Amino acid sequence: MASAEFTYSDVAEHNTKQDLYMVIHDKVYDVAKFVDEHPGGEEVLFDVGGQDATEAFEDVGHSDEAREILDGLLVGTLKRQPGDPSPKTPAPQTTATAGAQTGTGLTAYAFLLVGGAVAFGIYKYLQANSQQ
Repeated sequence: MASAEFTYSDVAEHNTKQDLYMVIHDKVYDVAKFVDEHPGGEEVLFDVGGQDATEAFEDVGHSDEAREILDGLLVGTLKRQPGDPSPKTPAPQTTATAGAQTGTGLTAYAFLLVGGAVAFGIYKYLQANSQQ
């Protein structure tokens, strides 16, 4: 599929609306053609454009359909070099902390999931009506 290799420096050069790359799980994606269609708005893409967006992507909890769309935007892989930032992993939580945050976390996740589904439904509805 995509055999090109990019460094963080290469990816960082692609940070405009017409030319927007990001790294997710050490794969490089050209999201420029998806900016106007992104249900969360273009600002969230610009916030991580030209950078490693893995944490932001996973924090939202994207659907299987979103991951399929992402597969279509793949342009290459990240070639890690000495001095590059390492992938961010969440800090381990103690049992007490994890238990205290579970209710809030589930509520936020449910809100994002429902909001995303509503936004996607509106997008599909508007898209279907604009073709008539």
